[in-house]
Amino acid sequence: MFLMKITQKIEKRINKIKEGTTFKYQQLPIKSNEYSAAAKAIERLIKKGIIKRVSTGVFYKPKQTVFGELKPNEEELLKAYLFQNNKRIAYITGISLYNRMGLTTQVPRIIKIASRDKRITVSIGNIKGNPVKSYVDVTDRNYILLEILDALKDFKKIPDLDKGSGIKIISNQLKKLNTKEIKLLINCALSYPPRVRAFLGSLLEQIDLSIELKTLKKSLNPLSEYNYGIDKKILPTTTNWNMK
Repeated sequence: MFLMKITQKIEKRINKIKEGTTFKYQQLPIKSNEYSAAAKAIERLIKKGIIKRVSTGVFYKPKQTVFGELKPNEEELLKAYLFQNNKRIAYITGISLYNRMGLTTQVPRIIKIASRDKRITVSIGNIKGNPVKSYVDVTDRNYILLEILDALKDFKKIPDLDKGSGIKIISNQLKKLNTKEIKLLINCALSYPPRVRAFLGSLLEQIDLSIELKTLKKSLNPLSEYNYGIDKKILPTTTNWNMK
């Protein structure tokens, strides 16, 4: 009877979950004293084909189409590892991110997962993920900004990158940010290497002269130079930030 109640409660919650979406035990209405019964209930639901297991403690609700069952996409499969207690603690970075941004056509064999305090290693079928340390704590508010900063950090190392196109892509992302997001971006940038701060300052100055950039300027050594090999015709403001 107890197991049946738990099963019904879990099924009710799963019915509300969108097809193709991953979830963990923490997202189910389970109390601490119900975990044993919940595990049995989950196994029953897996046998019925109502849900599928991605990895230990991670499941998904299959999406049915006229072509058969569709598995969650890569982003969705990794999502369960990017959150803890429904709070974002990590984000995908490296070549996988730069491919999604349109900065490279290359697809990495191993995905990089950035987090401040947690080392996240993933192995789901053909998907492999290795941990890297983020420069600041990752949140829902800042992870998109950290993606931009990572692209600036690795700009010289991104394979097959056309620098002119790359600057346009990143500039367009910066143009979409509001004043609060720009301030948060600059604050996050202060934890990144000086070359990233200089590059960001150059881009923001080119986009909008009214943006307050004193904090970025003061954080840089006026005698230091940052070699990105960017033509001044592409980004004229590089001179103001000791970039060459």
